[in-house]
Parts: sequence; structure tokens; C-alpha cells
Amino acid sequence: MIVQPYRPVTYTIGSVSSSGMPMSSGMPMSSGMQGMGSMPPQVSSGSPMTPGGVVVQNPPQTFEQSYIENIFRLNLGKVGTFYFTYENNKDWNAKVYKGVLEAAGRDHIIISDPATGQRTVLLMIYFDYATFDEPLTYQYPGVIGNPPTMRNCR
Repeated sequence: MIVQPYRPVTYTIGSVSSSGMPMSSGMPMSSGMQGMGSMPPQVSSGSPMTPGGVVVQNPPQTFEQSYIENIFRLNLGKVGTFYFTYENNKDWNAKVYKGVLEAAGRDHIIISDPATGQRTVLLMIYFDYATFDEPLTYQYPGVIGNPPTMRNCR
């Protein structure tokens, strides 16, 4: 059995010699810690990293993600009609509510009756869909601003 001497070498990602072998960057690793080197940089979720190990910071998002509660939050104060279905309910299986959208959470919305001021908390688990008589503010991820409100529908 032939024993080869131990020779620690540090390689730079992407640097390859003409022979196809990685070239040394000239920075030796600590002799007892081959493969351990320095700690990699902390990378926030979704941030890309260059071959040299530099973390590229993405600009912060200026829009909310397209979830129903975020769409409702963008449209607080608008009058809407909200459709709900309550399964296994003999008295009222489906119910329609109309009112001003006052608040929206992950699992609920709060609407108020403009005539009486009565507020109703509705659970999103029973929510089917909603209609509005005015244009909605809507920002889809990757799209800056709102789409045009006038469309040619033929």
C-alpha cells in the first residue's frame, strides 16, 4: 500500500486549470481542519449567492403576496357582497352578506352594515367568493402597481 503525503489545498469555486483540475487560490486551509474552513455566510431565504460566495441581497418587496386576506386588506372601506356556505346546516346552508369591509385577518373578515352600523365577524373557512361594485386595488407578486381598470371585453 502506497501512502501519499497529506497536502491541504483550498479551491476556489469555478477556477479550473487547463488540465481540468481545480486551481489553488493561494490561501491554505488550517492543517487540522480540512473541509471545515470558515463558516459560510448567513443567507436569508430566497437570496441568491454568487460562485464566489457573496450573498446578493434582493430589494425588499413593495407589494403583498396574493392571498385573499391581503387582497381584502388592500380594499378596506369598500362595499362588497360576500358569499358563504355552511355545510350540514339545515336552517341556512348558504348565506349572503353585504357591507363595508372594515378588517381582514388570516381567518376572518369584519364587515359593517352602513345603514345600522352593525358589525359582523365572518370566518374565512366558510367563505366562497366576494363581489364588489367598484374597481379593486390588487397587486400580484411581480407586477408593479395595479392593472388597468378599463378592459376591452368582447
